[in-house]
Amino acid sequence: MFDNLRDNLGKSLQKLKGKGFLNEADVTSAMREVRVALLEADVALPVVKDFVNKVKEKAVGEEVIKSVSPAQMVIKIVQDALEDMLAGDDAAASELNLRTAPPAVVMMVGLQGSGKTTSCAKISNRVSTKQNKKILMASLDVYRPAAQEQLEMLGKQCQINTVPIIEGEKPAAITKRALKMAKLEGYDVLMLDTAGRLHIDDALMAELQDVKKIANPIETLLVVDALTGQDAVNVAQQFQEKIGVTGVALTRIDGDSRGGAALSMRAVTGCPIKFLGVGEKISELETFHPDRIASRILGMGDVVSLVEKAAETIDKSDADKMAKRMRKGSFNLNDLSAQLGNINKMGGMGSLMGMIPGLGNMQGKLEDAGMDESVIKRQQAMISSMTKKERAKPELINASRKKRIVAGSGVTIQELNQLLKQFKQMQTMMKKFGKMDKKKLMRQMGGMNLKNRPH
Repeated sequence: MFDNLRDNLGKSLQKLKGKGFLNEADVTSAMREVRVALLEADVALPVVKDFVNKVKEKAVGEEVIKSVSPAQMVIKIVQDALEDMLAGDDAAASELNLRTAPPAVVMMVGLQGSGKTTSCAKISNRVSTKQNKKILMASLDVYRPAAQEQLEMLGKQCQINTVPIIEGEKPAAITKRALKMAKLEGYDVLMLDTAGRLHIDDALMAELQDVKKIANPIETLLVVDALTGQDAVNVAQQFQEKIGVTGVALTRIDGDSRGGAALSMRAVTGCPIKFLGVGEKISELETFHPDRIASRILGMGDVVSLVEKAAETIDKSDADKMAKRMRKGSFNLNDLSAQLGNINKMGGMGSLMGMIPGLGNMQGKLEDAGMDESVIKRQQAMISSMTKKERAKPELINASRKKRIVAGSGVTIQELNQLLKQFKQMQTMMKKFGKMDKKKLMRQMGGMNLKNRPH
């Protein structure tokens, strides 16, 4: 997500860092490159012009010239401008609004194939688990084959109830029945998954208008595929004009390295982005935070999201048990496998790198260094091919055992040897930390701080 834009913006702003003083020519040159970076990221031209003019206006002012580090000040101005572009006037608008007498109705709209049904289930699952809301989902898509059954299946997967399917029932009738059921059975939220078309037409819009009139939704969320770039923005404009949209859910954002749709969406349509679909799994949905996204784009990381993701995916009791074993020096291959599994749950190495400050520009270099996502999968395959005894005591793994593990996991002897070598290094390090008392550890940490502290 935003890989190309982050790299290009980073190169543009890096040139300013060596200068102790910035004049207008320096800023103009940097903004020219920023303009190109945004256009290459498929950001709409009017949005780019407005963005560059705002940054340049602030960057050549007295405030920047007199600052101690003018380059840092320009980067801060760019970050603020990115946040404004992504958030608009009201940053809180990116939160899902459920502040109404229950049931709060959320209506999902969009073109066919944009990921509406999956997004409906993802949002329902997120609101149910994070806000402890009782949710009912209803599919109004009576045209696409098995669309209603798909939502029903997704509902069972994430333990969210769906309105029973009645063959031949029209969308308006389903809406009325869903509303009645939600009120009688005390649901907090009713999610309506409407039908889509391959393109916007009068029949689609008329049907959506009828449903909206009956349901009176507090939120009308437009689901658009980020991979369609500026077409996504055009679709959003048309839905906003004809239906009235309160927010946007961008899907397949993990496959969009440019990010132009996300950057243009708010500025062009006036609709806040509420959610980002970052993968196919039900759990792979992020709430849109403009400030955090701006930090990621500028390669500054996103520690808050990293901590939130860790809290969601890593079981605290398992983490405590592992920490105790590490302190005792009893770290084994089962522990390593669990750690690799947690990395995958949190989106993989590339996703984590983007959230760690200073490492955002390292994402593209993972593959060159032999640290791409497939390496983690192969390492897990190797560990899975070992016996319980071998995972607990890797020293038992001799030449004949290696042949069996390699055959079972489809890797080479070299890869297995590399895994065992890395594990041994980690185990040695864990034992050293385990033996070191807290006072000694604090003294060493203090010494390191003193060495790094300017005199």
